[in-house]
Amino acid sequence: MIGHGFMGAAHSQGWRVAPRFFELEANPVMQLVVGRSAGAVADAAEKWGWAESATDWREAIERDDIDVIDIVTPGDSHAEIAIAALEAGKHVLCEKPLANTVDEAMAMADAATRAAARGVFAMLGHTYRRVPAATFARDLVAAGRLGDIHQVRASYQQDWLTDPATPLVWRLQKEHAGSGALGDIGAHIIDLSQFITGMRLASVSGTLETIIARRPILHSSSGLGGTGGTELGDVTVDDVALFTGRFDSGVLGIFEATRFATGRKNALRVEVSGSKGALAFDLEDLNSLQFYDATVDATLQGFTKILVTEPEHPYIAAWWPAGHMLGYEHAFSNQVKDFVDAITSGTQPTPSFDDGLQVQRVLAAVESSSHNGSAWTAITHESGSPS
Repeated sequence: MIGHGFMGAAHSQGWRVAPRFFELEANPVMQLVVGRSAGAVADAAEKWGWAESATDWREAIERDDIDVIDIVTPGDSHAEIAIAALEAGKHVLCEKPLANTVDEAMAMADAATRAAARGVFAMLGHTYRRVPAATFARDLVAAGRLGDIHQVRASYQQDWLTDPATPLVWRLQKEHAGSGALGDIGAHIIDLSQFITGMRLASVSGTLETIIARRPILHSSSGLGGTGGTELGDVTVDDVALFTGRFDSGVLGIFEATRFATGRKNALRVEVSGSKGALAFDLEDLNSLQFYDATVDATLQGFTKILVTEPEHPYIAAWWPAGHMLGYEHAFSNQVKDFVDAITSGTQPTPSFDDGLQVQRVLAAVESSSHNGSAWTAITHESGSPS
């Protein structure tokens, strides 16, 4: 695993726990974790159960005893590491968003295509797909329970930047993060809405806003925390992204990604309305799904809360008895299960790097639209930037 910290902890949990609950054809061995600071990465290895630590990611790629590279670094290093790993014959799991630019994402997708021809596979870590209720929502739509889709609404609301004293961490610097709320959490609602509905966004009209333009420069290394000094630096990414999208089916969707929703800690919600019914998934109530059946008698209509904990629901049979809840971390184990199953069966795991490239193109189109007065902008499939 290249990188550690918040996502490193979540991925480590997935690798450690998955083979203890799922019957996997190959057993993951947590051999090596890599970080920039020898002391910090050694502590992470001991805490999360990695056998060894190192400070140069190239070591992991050069070693013959490493089969999989898991990338949990900031976006500015994804392309270099992933392409090198795939060319070296390593399977790759990479955290979202795929890259910082469409051009980088295209290079990664091309490398993944070439590698797949040799039986080497790459997967993007859109982990919320692996929340059982989200997967079940996808299944209901695919089975036609909502009929013709009429509209999609998706939002991801957080509030961790509302304090102006929050320091200038890497997530607020375009050269490291690529974009702000748009890429960090907006990528999730783009992917999840497309995953659940089976539709893809074809054009967007959006607006980006940076609410606090300067923040204290960080004087200690950490993901979201650290201590800022009195010197201020420029925030070079968005704090809020609002956009409308039209799917390839013609259906409209409305999207919001914000780090300034005071009081909202990790509020991801996707709602889909159709001719026969509707559903709503809420990450802050992740063991349930709201479902409305418009085909039953009017006296029985109303949103029903489905507790997605039965063994017949996606992933649940491997876990606890019905009604015994899962949490945020379980999706990472489900992700490992799907990734390992795909590798051992010789099939392309999803979401693929091609899927990640498509999301990257949506992000680029939203940014372009915002720069052009919220003009409707097509999702291009030809070059690095939308026209």
